[in-house]
Amino acid sequence: MTGQGYEELIILNRKLDELFSRYNNLKSEIVNLRNGNEELRLALQDRESKIKELELKYERVRLSGALMGEGESAQEAKKKINDLVREIDRCVALLNR
Repeated sequence: MTGQGYEELIILNRKLDELFSRYNNLKSEIVNLRNGNEELRLALQDRESKIKELELKYERVRLSGALMGEGESAQEAKKKINDLVREIDRCVALLNR
């Protein structure tokens, strides 16, 4: 092997080592990003469930205020109660079939 061919081989080996190093770094970065993504997904699910829970609590508070006759929501409460009674009547009718 000539001196120039040997030098080219050394350069190729260095480039190959650099590529393997970059490849391994990118693989570990992908693993870290996937783990971070999973953590964020779980946090998002947690936040969404908390939002739903708070919306339910808000609706209950609003409805209880309406049942006490506070403001415009009293009419909404009566409507909601009537809707619930109708739904119960439909269920009873289906059960009686």
